[in-house]
Amino acid sequence: MQLEVRGLTKVYDKKSGLHPTSFKVNKGEFIAIVGHNGAGKSTLLKILGSWILPDSGQVLVDGIDLKNRLAFVKLVGFVPETPNLFDFFSVEYNLKLFAGFFQVPSSRIEEILKEFDLLPFRKKRIQVLSKGLKQRVSIGRSLLADPPVMLFDEPTVGLDFEMTKEVYRLLKSIHARGKTIIFTSHRPEEIRTLATRILVLHQGNMVFDGPPDEYFGSKAYKDLYL
Repeated sequence: MQLEVRGLTKVYDKKSGLHPTSFKVNKGEFIAIVGHNGAGKSTLLKILGSWILPDSGQVLVDGIDLKNRLAFVKLVGFVPETPNLFDFFSVEYNLKLFAGFFQVPSSRIEEILKEFDLLPFRKKRIQVLSKGLKQRVSIGRSLLADPPVMLFDEPTVGLDFEMTKEVYRLLKSIHARGKTIIFTSHRPEEIRTLATRILVLHQGNMVFDGPPDEYFGSKAYKDLYL
């Protein structure tokens, strides 16, 4: 297995957060995490992305523990719902800042600019970009260290139809390189289009883990959408 979650918890009050959660992920899986607002989806992703620390439990990626944060952040790329970019700096400078953090060569910045069609925008400040372009920069930033595991929190929220299709194309392309992807989503069509496995959280508890065909006929799906 590539990623292992053991008894992970994060409690904000008596009801919200993440209750003891365990699961394993094999290399190359494309996993959707679904559930109502407040179910614990973003909390789980933020822990896996080393943005917040759990109250208890363990996360391992390729045998590296979450507690070894300097090594761990190079193994997991996280694209949050709201891009974590510096609005007053240019696209290129944002990438340079994170490249320094990840200790990757400047040539990697040029590769990302080309791969995500950002060369015409390299000198543009983040604040003047469309939401779709900001998302492209955010995805490119998360790939600077070429991590084997990628996390996406609601990757198409607020995007129009054409930009949503573009993000789907990008995610499929990233997955085709052999990367493991875990994403959260409220959209059934997005889950059908992308996921090979679905995890359902309800009030911080895992209530379903299985393939899409099984999920769309399950009680967990009916409770969410019907």
